[in-house]
Amino acid sequence: MKANVRSIDGSVVREIELPSVFDEYYRPDLIKRAVLSIQSKRFQPHGTDPLAGIRSSAVGWGSGRGVSHVPRLKNGSRAAKVPQAKGGRAAHPPVVAKILALKINKQEKWMALRSAIAATAISDLVEMRGHLFDGEAPFVVDESFEAIEKTADVIKALSVLGVYADVERAKDSKKVRAGRGKTRGRRYKSRKSVLIVTGDEPLRAAQNLAGVDAVSIYDLDVEMLAPGTHAGRLTIWSESALKRMED
Repeated sequence: MKANVRSIDGSVVREIELPSVFDEYYRPDLIKRAVLSIQSKRFQPHGTDPLAGIRSSAVGWGSGRGVSHVPRLKNGSRAAKVPQAKGGRAAHPPVVAKILALKINKQEKWMALRSAIAATAISDLVEMRGHLFDGEAPFVVDESFEAIEKTADVIKALSVLGVYADVERAKDSKKVRAGRGKTRGRRYKSRKSVLIVTGDEPLRAAQNLAGVDAVSIYDLDVEMLAPGTHAGRLTIWSESALKRMED
């Protein structure tokens, strides 16, 4: 597969042969498993004390009193220990020992990453995710793009490349989250926009743009390429990132 390399002024500099990973077969099932596995690593274990609700001297009264045989406190008649009693233990509490992490084989994980990379070069998949852009995927830029130091210059470059409309779409999508998450430090939700993949260092000038993620090729993972398990994110590849990918 070939792609045009464009400069920050929008002109085509050269045509290059993309790395062989862009010919990988599209596997949405593996991509979904890999993303869920990454997300599961962020779950925080929580649970109750294993002895909660049963630290009691309560014993049953036995037969002959016309009452149920549930354990009762020795200094009264209130039931305890059992989950069906008021003040008893919880029936099915969360346990810390529960395994939260979803496992995935190494070869499946790497195949999912290669498949997610290849999906960024399929324009139909990128459009299905709702991204707005002019031209055809993939978008490849030369070394001058990595030298940008100001956010205003990044905006100009993205406008020339025909992808800045997607950043505005993400900016306009900000809304208040439904549910309890509003009080837990995640009040707002917004759409994902452009992913900028560079060589050694991420493009810091682009990190404040709405929905934009800037990452080096060494820190790239499946969740960045397929947010919400849906592959085909609008991605800008620097020429140096593609060279390091091939190496």
